[in-house]
Amino acid sequence: MNIKSYERITERIVTLLEQGTVPWHKPWTVKTGLPRNLVTQKPYRGINVFLLLAMSYESPHWLTLRQANRLGGSVKKGEKSCPVVFWKQMKTEDKESGESEKFPLLRLYHVFNAAQCDGLKGAPEEIPVAVTKPVEIVAKMPEPPAIKHGMTKAYYSPHEDCVGMPERERFDGEAGYYATLFHELVHSTGHEKRLKRASITERNGFGSDPYCKEELIAELGSAFLCGYADIVDRTIDNSAAYLEGWLQQFKSDRTLIVYAAAQAQKAADFILNVKYEEEEPNGHQPTEPNAVALHEHSIPYPMQPSDYPHTAARNRVNSRTLKIEEDGDPWAGRIKPKIRLTGHWLEQSGFKPGSRVSVERVAHGILELRSYDSASTPAV
Repeated sequence: MNIKSYERITERIVTLLEQGTVPWHKPWTVKTGLPRNLVTQKPYRGINVFLLLAMSYESPHWLTLRQANRLGGSVKKGEKSCPVVFWKQMKTEDKESGESEKFPLLRLYHVFNAAQCDGLKGAPEEIPVAVTKPVEIVAKMPEPPAIKHGMTKAYYSPHEDCVGMPERERFDGEAGYYATLFHELVHSTGHEKRLKRASITERNGFGSDPYCKEELIAELGSAFLCGYADIVDRTIDNSAAYLEGWLQQFKSDRTLIVYAAAQAQKAADFILNVKYEEEEPNGHQPTEPNAVALHEHSIPYPMQPSDYPHTAARNRVNSRTLKIEEDGDPWAGRIKPKIRLTGHWLEQSGFKPGSRVSVERVAHGILELRSYDSASTPAV
């Protein structure tokens, strides 16, 4: 897991929230369209959309320093880049079968807006962006849930696979109605017969915690759909309580915003019935972040960042285990449900036998393991 990439992006989002800016509440218009690469004309996706919109440039075009140089241009003195991410497909070979397998790794790179550059020549012509009416988005959603009106509040019921909505007259306008409906439709994409998202199928806080992962996915997914539908005057919550709620979540989980944005993009793609062929560095969206979350198990030994397996063995803790929860299948499923503090644990994840490994608590309930023998050894 490249935790530093997650960290950089999360820190940027946290800074914006602390300044009172909610990145996913900054709308774009169909006249300029989504942020996209000037050279390839491909739109940026996932968390990159919100990172670039938050820069508030009028031009939707972005490019790397190398691309600017190839167009005969240069970046203006003193201009600062914006970080964006993409998922690089890494290969690993199964030692037993010899088969090659892939897993996604988050990578960070930097781009500049066209307005930050001088002398750009020979850039491709701008591709016009078509307007999609919100009613058409709803009507063309594949395998849609049932939608019932006349309810006292908006909700999605996974058990009934049904979206409940108040009557349109109860909303201030069409924009508020469709923004709310999009939010609930994004929830519905998590149903087992659609995208089968764990935060819906397992009900991990959904429906009770306004700041859970699934609610963030719905917020971001609704923002994507509102952009496609040219809805810019929807009612949004920028209250201090709202900002503080998400600040606490992002500070405790450094992968949350990147993961939720990837899932929100996937949900919006499903509702719009579109498919993208992703190429680096525009970003492949994985079903889960490239990480293994190690959830703290009750052991009578206070684990500190300076503790190592051989130290634990001397203190007769080698028989204790850490309970782990796998997010996706980042290491081709070769990590066992339990990891001993001594022996050949994590060898199949790239750690060399006999390596000293540090243990660091990076968030509530999550530990990061890192080899001291090689900076390139993966951390889990």
